[in-house]
Amino acid sequence: MPLAARAASDPLSAMEYVEPGAFPQTADSGSCERDKINKPLTLADVVDLTLCNNPQTRSLWANARAQAANVGVGMAAYLPSLSAHADASRSTANSAGTTTRSNTRSASLSASYLLFDFGGRSATLENAKQLLVAANATRDATLQSNFLSAVQSYYALLSARASVEAFIVAAASAQESLAAADARYKAGVATPADKLQAQTALSQARLNLITAQGNARNAQGTLANTMGFDASQPFSLLPLPESMPDPAVEQDIGKLIADARQQRPDLRAAEAQIKAAEAQLTATRSTGLPTVTLGASTGTRNISGSPNSNSSSIGVTLTVPLFTGTRNTYQNRAAEYQLEGKVAARDLLANQIALDVWKAYQALLTNSQSLIAASDLVVSAEQSERMTLGRYKAGVANMSIVDVLNAQSTLASARQQRVAALYNFQASRLALAQAIGQLDLTRLEAGN
Repeated sequence: MPLAARAASDPLSAMEYVEPGAFPQTADSGSCERDKINKPLTLADVVDLTLCNNPQTRSLWANARAQAANVGVGMAAYLPSLSAHADASRSTANSAGTTTRSNTRSASLSASYLLFDFGGRSATLENAKQLLVAANATRDATLQSNFLSAVQSYYALLSARASVEAFIVAAASAQESLAAADARYKAGVATPADKLQAQTALSQARLNLITAQGNARNAQGTLANTMGFDASQPFSLLPLPESMPDPAVEQDIGKLIADARQQRPDLRAAEAQIKAAEAQLTATRSTGLPTVTLGASTGTRNISGSPNSNSSSIGVTLTVPLFTGTRNTYQNRAAEYQLEGKVAARDLLANQIALDVWKAYQALLTNSQSLIAASDLVVSAEQSERMTLGRYKAGVANMSIVDVLNAQSTLASARQQRVAALYNFQASRLALAQAIGQLDLTRLEAGN
């Protein structure tokens, strides 16, 4: 059922609406499975904890609930109003030395119902409905943004940990080179400079490893914070399967932009804001028009010493505002300008969406090609390093420790580039999905 229709029938349930399979229901942080942090986490677990614990998400849910209540307020205008009134008084009068006391009691019941107001009531309700649609769409847009932040932090941690592993291997290779240089020095076929250069390379590799370990700890703290925990919160991640993701396939960028303009929740929110502003303009204009109200009342009055008097009435009241200064004029102008501003904001967002999709698409293609090139680079660099080190150990003429160190440096750099390319490619696929407005748990599972 469309959200607006659900809002008309039950505003409190309509505000819970989310596209099927899009996001976990995260209205209340108390329902979060925070103990999940104590077991190895998948990417889906990381996203779930992020959306569940994020204070911004809770704030958006509260805003949606408040707007749903405003829909209920708008619906109440279609119901009659009923009020009761009762009073009791005691009076004392003194005249010519004579004191007279009397008790008065009265009770009345009145009802009124707005019959016609030139669309003001329906416009107010429509404004509330559209603001509810906008609140839900804004919430979805923020969820996707937080979703992507969790994904990026997750892959940043994996990349940092892979960098540590690469530097461990680089340090081991540098240690092996130092051992080879030392052996050749002791055999009298290498100079002290070879040994010193190998020692320097080992020290540099160890320094790089220490830096990488610090970066990995920072990335772990960042991800813990993203999931709503203290940065010191320990946790572990399930290892990803060792597989080469399929390269990105070129797509029709025009279709991607068209899809984004159909599916981006922030654009849906902007469209709903325009409809809300249109309804508000109608409601504002109606305040200067007549209203027709049906009213009925009944009551009784009793004064001590006198018989009870009963009364009742029913009638139709026509109210015509004749002059309110310039208030209505300026209220109408303000509503018109607000509508104009909402339309301009929507158009600006539509242009920004096209740019977002273009950049995300180009980043995906670039990272896809970079991953392929980096993988090829690692293969060739590994072969070169093994061959160079083998020839140096064998004492081949014209082979120096510099050649070995250069080959090892190239290999370490190639491994770093492949690590970065791999996780950049994984993250850029989901970044494109977010740019199009298709980022959800289903997309995440398909991506993995």
